[in-house]
Amino acid sequence: MHISVLQEAFLSFFRGRSIKTFIDATLGAAGHSLALLQEHPEIELLLGIDQDTSALKLAKEKLSPYENKVKLIHSNFENLSHLVKNEGLEKVDGIFFDLGISSMQIDTDFRGFSFLKEGPLDMRMDTSQDLTAEDIVNSYSQKDLADLFYLLGDEPRSRIAAEAIFQARKKNRITTTLQLVDILSKVLWRQGKIHPATKIFQALRLAVNRELEVISTVLPQAISLLAPQGRLGVISFHSGEDRIVKELFRSEKQKGFIQILTKKPLVPTFEECRANPRSRSAKLRFCEKI
Repeated sequence: MHISVLQEAFLSFFRGRSIKTFIDATLGAAGHSLALLQEHPEIELLLGIDQDTSALKLAKEKLSPYENKVKLIHSNFENLSHLVKNEGLEKVDGIFFDLGISSMQIDTDFRGFSFLKEGPLDMRMDTSQDLTAEDIVNSYSQKDLADLFYLLGDEPRSRIAAEAIFQARKKNRITTTLQLVDILSKVLWRQGKIHPATKIFQALRLAVNRELEVISTVLPQAISLLAPQGRLGVISFHSGEDRIVKELFRSEKQKGFIQILTKKPLVPTFEECRANPRSRSAKLRFCEKI
């Protein structure tokens, strides 16, 4: 079951404010959007964007009571400015990004995101794209794999993991999640409660979907699309993601374009982490257009 992370904190930044137009750039299962629509009957248009067609199908059902206010778009949010222009909008009152992967995607074995389920090494959020995790695992050089695991996964034993994969694929092509997990489990150890394959799978997912690159591209677009006093919120789950958000906010503040509403990122409460362990690494930052 998908549980919306930091939903109450997200809603708090819009309470007492009038919202006419809003963009949920990572719609997912639509938990945040549904809650916002319930609290803000004045909303005239909510654009929900997602590159995952399965997520859009689920979101359409969940948001059906508000179908006259909601427009769903299948696209990568890196095209945000173009998508908004196509809808005839110039400025909007709020934009939200819930980065990373949803529980729905993790729990679907054939998507290949989970190291606990047998499935193809896919990891594409947009299944119409060509590059998969299988392609990376079997075609990248040993050095490139090591660099990937270190830079995107923060894996301290990245070279050892890369060598294990490189040697294993000489015998047989690596095509499934549990095949990769078996290779990694022989050379990596569990770090506290973190599974040995966690950081490798994270790095592969980020690479397949170009997630850090796309975040860097879209955030300046989002700020430029905000109306005065419009607000932008971003939930990140990875140190690289949060660093990009933090530095971009700081840069835009120095230019006089925004004020930062979160001096430090908001994180889930102990109770939320206990109810939804996948929320434990979430960080929420908000800014407001001047």
